[in-house]
Amino acid sequence: MIGSKRIERARTISIDQRGRIAPGELDGILGPRAKPAQGTMPIGRWRGEPVMVRMFDEERPEWPGGREWLGQLPEFIYPLLSTALQVATWRRDHRFCGRCGTATRPHGHEFAMVCPRCGFRGYPRISPCIITLVTFGRELLLARSPRFAPGRFSTLAGFIEAGESAEEALRREVMEEVGVEVGRISYFKSQSWPFPHSFMLGYYAEAASREIHIDGIEIEAADWFMPEMLPALPPSGSISRALIDHFVNGVAARD
Repeated sequence: MIGSKRIERARTISIDQRGRIAPGELDGILGPRAKPAQGTMPIGRWRGEPVMVRMFDEERPEWPGGREWLGQLPEFIYPLLSTALQVATWRRDHRFCGRCGTATRPHGHEFAMVCPRCGFRGYPRISPCIITLVTFGRELLLARSPRFAPGRFSTLAGFIEAGESAEEALRREVMEEVGVEVGRISYFKSQSWPFPHSFMLGYYAEAASREIHIDGIEIEAADWFMPEMLPALPPSGSISRALIDHFVNGVAARD
């Protein structure tokens, strides 16, 4: 849909500068068919219809935030919501060339902001991360960040650093955050996570021991849990919850 072909009518997802999204008439977040407004950007097609994102400079506190929408919408809408949020963030943060400082312009045929002075192209940023459920037999190692809702525990996650493989990042992050050495690693699946532009690579990791030493900074608490006695968990639809549910269901099937 990115291209020179004129779009006569499209559905629009409206997003304010804080990532809040306006309620819509279709699938929760899509507005009615209309001529594209000034400042909108095409992001693809949904149910056969063109979709645009419109970014508002002002805040709209009455609109639900992106995380709130993720908790309300069915999982099949996540790719659309993720694309809209990440494109809006990218457009907001790449208005000027990172090389020479000149104001950039949208490219007509792809997701790119182009500098008219030096030709530099800026593409949407995607930050690769690992997210892993560490296990020991039937037990799950879950931890909580100071940013979490009270009582909520989740899996471990972290950004992949320059020069690292995903597996190296996993072992480093687990050691840094909870002091646990892991052995066998197995890939689960991936998920785009638009807060603001993460790409989560999900893994299972088997712990070499049960001893935990939290870092006290990114992790304020961590413990081993049995499948029958789990704490408050991440929302359904998130890859962290999928990792937990898949493991727990596997344990139940074996038992």
